[in-house]
Amino acid sequence: MQQSSKKVFITGATGYIGGSVAAHLAHNGYEVTGLARKAADIPRLEALGIRAVQGDINNETVITAQAADAIINAASADNAPVVATLLAAIAGTGKTLIHTSGSSVAGDKAAGEHGPQTRYSVIPTEPPPEKAERVAIDRTVTGAAEQGLRTIVVCPTMIYGDGLGIKRDSIQVPLLRQAARQYQAGVFIGKGANVWSNVHIRDLAQLYQLALEKAPAGAFYYAENGEAAIFDIAVAISRMLGFNGKTRSLSINEAIELWGVEGAHFGLGSNSYVSAERAREELGWRPAEKDILQYVQ
Repeated sequence: MQQSSKKVFITGATGYIGGSVAAHLAHNGYEVTGLARKAADIPRLEALGIRAVQGDINNETVITAQAADAIINAASADNAPVVATLLAAIAGTGKTLIHTSGSSVAGDKAAGEHGPQTRYSVIPTEPPPEKAERVAIDRTVTGAAEQGLRTIVVCPTMIYGDGLGIKRDSIQVPLLRQAARQYQAGVFIGKGANVWSNVHIRDLAQLYQLALEKAPAGAFYYAENGEAAIFDIAVAISRMLGFNGKTRSLSINEAIELWGVEGAHFGLGSNSYVSAERAREELGWRPAEKDILQYVQ
């Protein structure tokens, strides 16, 4: 590990991804400072060994004032002004920026249908229009390497497992659990044949550490350790909750009423099928946690 990367500033440190990465790095000898919007979260972060600074992600003064060797942006995948501020903050410094994206950039609007099995390993060249801005941000971050910046993008898939920080729950699996309790059955959209790559939060946190330590400038890494159809996840959740594998299909409009447009189309109705081959080859990343179907049973 390079000594120059020992001090890390993390946005989104009270969230699921950012909080888990912050706690993981603090546990592994890093000096971690986390951004907290609420004063009440400061002692909660400090209890995890994370120095906390209060402020809003859009406050440029707070963001640029942090004396860190590396910045991990886990607050928002879609906030272009914040990314611009972070890139400006590390310009000419030799510091590192790791930006967090999300694999819905490789998604579709399949409404539960089984999509084409194109396994993405790079940033999509033709993303869905709804994800064009996120892809543009990812390209801006990786492209900044051409200006001599050490910039990296980590692109998580469907994340599962208990968070390591303040926020314990991810998004997609808890939504499916909540809906299953509501309907007394495992829930999916349409046929539930749509496939998502997935990753355990502990494995994901390890990937961030490896990227911080080893990744070349301009790198883009998907984070996945397998894939599963939403139908199979719904069945596993149904069994875990004592519904004996009973399932219920939702139409896309029912799903939109339940989860909103984004959650229905790109969270639980789409295919997002990607490969973490680059992370395995370049970083030596070796995911070790049990797969998603074992986890939710």
